[in-house]
Amino acid sequence: MSSDAVVSIRNLDHFYGHDSLQKQVLFDVGFDLNPGEIVLLTGPSGCGKTTLLTLIGGLRSVQAGTLSVLGQELHGASQRQRVEVRRNIGYIFQAHNLLRFLTASQNVQMTLDLQADLNWDERIARSHQMLEAVGLGDHLDYYPENLSGGQKQRVAIARALVGRPKLVLADEPTAALDRQSGRDVVDLMQQLAKEQGCTILLVTHDNRILDIADRILEMEDGRLVKGGLTSPVLQKA
Repeated sequence: MSSDAVVSIRNLDHFYGHDSLQKQVLFDVGFDLNPGEIVLLTGPSGCGKTTLLTLIGGLRSVQAGTLSVLGQELHGASQRQRVEVRRNIGYIFQAHNLLRFLTASQNVQMTLDLQADLNWDERIARSHQMLEAVGLGDHLDYYPENLSGGQKQRVAIARALVGRPKLVLADEPTAALDRQSGRDVVDLMQQLAKEQGCTILLVTHDNRILDIADRILEMEDGRLVKGGLTSPVLQKA
């Protein structure tokens, strides 16, 4: 296991259900994510990509194997320990998950409400700065219903990155976007992540964005078939 890896996984298995209804959905998964990398996780629907992402994000309990995130082993970790890990992770989802009764600025500021070392004015300033960075400086007070799909994802990116996380997990962030909006969103993620020095793991079916990756992991039927510890690494040209 790499001591400087942001994420280090070995022999990870996962099951749904119990007894005779139990079904294994992840098999012997193993890989590392290194500081500053952008890694794409690809594969057909239902192959285990989102399950793996939720385990890394501390949203599910690790059942078998080892999974270390930011130096914290999650197998056997308490709920409190998993919550602490989640505070250092930014999440971007396909459905953006913005709260419709909050403005763009308020949605972004929610992330900073967990940081006790920032006062109210600092939280507002940071949220405004991040929205300006994603090109929405003139949409601070817009509600989600008044934003386009691409703009909503830009707010979601701002919300994920405003806390300056060391790891960003993105689940199909371009799936609901047209070609240009999807390209704009991933280019923006790449730019801001590199500026902040964070690692990105991005689940996608979108072959149009594979060029942003430092590495590509490919999954089939719960197994890593390319890019894992026991399979060839695909490097971008």
